[in-house]
Amino acid sequence: MVSQRVGEYIEAKGISYYAFENSLGASRGSISKAVKDGKSIGSNMLEKILATYTDLNPAWLLTGHGEMLKEGEDGTSIKTYRLKTDTAVESQQIPLYDLEAVAGLVPIFSSNSAQKPIDHISIPHLPKCDGAVYVTGDSMYPLLKSGDIVMYKEIHDIQNGIFWGEMYLLGIDMGSGEEYITVKYIQRSEYPGCVKLVSENKHHQAKDVEMDKIRALALVKASIRVNAMN
Repeated sequence: MVSQRVGEYIEAKGISYYAFENSLGASRGSISKAVKDGKSIGSNMLEKILATYTDLNPAWLLTGHGEMLKEGEDGTSIKTYRLKTDTAVESQQIPLYDLEAVAGLVPIFSSNSAQKPIDHISIPHLPKCDGAVYVTGDSMYPLLKSGDIVMYKEIHDIQNGIFWGEMYLLGIDMGSGEEYITVKYIQRSEYPGCVKLVSENKHHQAKDVEMDKIRALALVKASIRVNAMN
């Protein structure tokens, strides 16, 4: 039902019904009540929704077919990974960094970092993000593939700041000053002082890593995939 899909979209965006209704000029409670009661939403209001939230796929909203979010005109598609406590930011400039140029996450995460981004990304209604980097490797395929961009929120308290089961960008100390950068799900480990790193790609085996070896940690908030245009 259309109203149910509107509710799913609001939840995926991480915004309140009040903020959603306010952005459309709708009376308070009109959308939330329609979603809760499974009632229809008028065509004029649906037009307003699609005009205001341009990432929403009209075909999915009206029929349930296809993906919730549509591809951009440049062939990009965006996914968000939200916590229930996340608040969407209407507008932000997210710095995009070149990991090869800065030699790891630690220099980027440093509070007094002078690292310059190669670009900035602006996507409305995302959770607050600290930065973005390109993904390499296939450990999170098909969710992420090499060349995708992930946007992240830094975790400063590594020992206590992990939300188990969520997706993270990590910088791991490999010794001799070498840093291994990866994107993984973090789960509890059966070994004291360790965490379990789990891939989306089932061909990659889970690995337990000592928490003390994690030099940089960030929660993945969204990803961008640029699809080839014919």
